[in-house]
Amino acid sequence: MAIFLTGATGYIGSAVLRQLRGQGRDVVALVRTEEKAREVEAAGATAVLGSLTDREIVTHLALESDGVIHTASPGDDSSAPTDDAFVTAAFAGLEGSDKPYVHTGGIWIFGSGADLTESTPFAPPALTSWRPVVEARVQGASGVKTTIIAPAVVFGHGGGIPNLVVDAARVAGSDGEALSLIGPGTQHWTTVFVDDLAELYLLAFDLADGGSYYIGASGENPTVRSLGEAASAAAGLGGRVEPTSVEDVHARLGEEFGDALLLDQQAIGSAARIDLGWEPNGPTLLEELRAGSYAR
Repeated sequence: MAIFLTGATGYIGSAVLRQLRGQGRDVVALVRTEEKAREVEAAGATAVLGSLTDREIVTHLALESDGVIHTASPGDDSSAPTDDAFVTAAFAGLEGSDKPYVHTGGIWIFGSGADLTESTPFAPPALTSWRPVVEARVQGASGVKTTIIAPAVVFGHGGGIPNLVVDAARVAGSDGEALSLIGPGTQHWTTVFVDDLAELYLLAFDLADGGSYYIGASGENPTVRSLGEAASAAAGLGGRVEPTSVEDVHARLGEEFGDALLLDQQAIGSAARIDLGWEPNGPTLLEELRAGSYAR
């Protein structure tokens, strides 16, 4: 038997796959194309062609697995029905087995806050307003050892949201060319290195109690201004940055995505350390922007 993994070629899922295979675990990955199948097979996993909404395939793979790690998401308007359909199909194969099921949420579900914890009431922006309903289903599953992980802003290996900081427009600043910020720059982003996050998924799969919920945050909560200054210095702009308006953010990134990036969030992620022994020890996002994988 093997672990059933979704999103194995995605940003988070590929890191999870690397760690699973590094531990010698068998993995069955659901992929959409032959190209992605070759990619996961090269990493040592077994590929199955299909989609997250293929009920028969998902139910069969869940039934035959040692448990499920679900990291995939369309990231568009179909995210809510797709996630709901996947949960329905996966639980049809898992219910009553007490096998582990690890589900991916997201930090934005909590809204803004200076000390976000797993008990913070949900206050999602429009972009993730669909998540609470699906997550309630996951936590209420019968006979399945479910865990939800809410990743912070994920970074590392040159991927993810930080590229929006690095690739921001260069504008005329008061002292010369500057890098434009996402909004005023006073908002904090709570962050996690992708390989540390992948380790948390494995710990949750192996050790977490049923119905558990963990924020995947390293405890590093830089302001967007500090991130922009680091990226600006790495780009040879002397750390110069220029704030932008909410309207500018909406025009560049869309209203819903923009509003999510304008949230002011800080979290430590201590519950995972206490309960599961998680020890995030990767670089910080500031270190990566200054001289790491995002350097151009």
